[in-house]
Amino acid sequence: MLIKTSYRDVPTKANGKSGTIRIYLVEPSLPDYPQAKFPGCVVFSEIYQVTGPVERFASNIASEGYIVALPSSFHEFEGPEAIPYDTEGTDRGNKYKIEKTVEGYDEDATLSVDLLCSLENCTGRIASTGMCLGGHLCAFDPRVLATFCYFATDVHSATLGKGKSDDTLIKIRKGDLAGKGEITMVFGKQDTHVDREGRSLIRDTLDEAGVPLSFLEVQAQHAFIRDESSKGRWDAALTRSLFSMMMELFNRTVARDLGAKVGGGAKLEHIC
Repeated sequence: MLIKTSYRDVPTKANGKSGTIRIYLVEPSLPDYPQAKFPGCVVFSEIYQVTGPVERFASNIASEGYIVALPSSFHEFEGPEAIPYDTEGTDRGNKYKIEKTVEGYDEDATLSVDLLCSLENCTGRIASTGMCLGGHLCAFDPRVLATFCYFATDVHSATLGKGKSDDTLIKIRKGDLAGKGEITMVFGKQDTHVDREGRSLIRDTLDEAGVPLSFLEVQAQHAFIRDESSKGRWDAALTRSLFSMMMELFNRTVARDLGAKVGGGAKLEHIC
């Protein structure tokens, strides 16, 4: 499926400060079908904003029949341009991620979903995904029906948000994901950013909260889906396999309208 790209500059007001966030859009291009409607997907980037690898990742999703929104996460500090994958860029991104407030991250997630739902060619059924920085940021929005997270570093280490105050695990324990969408989380076994204890903490917290969860630990390092400047960590074959799993989740839960869930509380029988 062919695609087209554009962007919208959307007003922001988190923390009482007015500004704008640039949200890039990648969507199917079917001029012969002007009434076509598609589900939406929010893609959160790493600490480098919307880079080439992130846009290519989003374009692959769009070509499967989704309208993809990519927020520029650090609009409070600089323009929407991609931050370089070098030492200075890494330091800058890491600095911004703990200067930006949790309220700011939450607003970005809400505005991205709002934008998708406002589009005439969007069905209003939304998925979300992302890597490292923000794969989980949309999961609490009731309009998001499925979330696929790649190596979500900041969930367990609480290094996201001003004062390192990411409250994701706290919100999960409070039940803020109860009755919301399905989640898949993927971590590399050799990812030094998310150690074994951290991975176990994330999995156990989601399980104890009763969140529909698939949890994958694969033979890979951090940033293994990044096809540029990955520092030798990119695994193309594994990335393709996981992309297929992500699209199975999205196509099952978001592309199709299954109606309200009924039941699901029956005791499972132990049978062969």
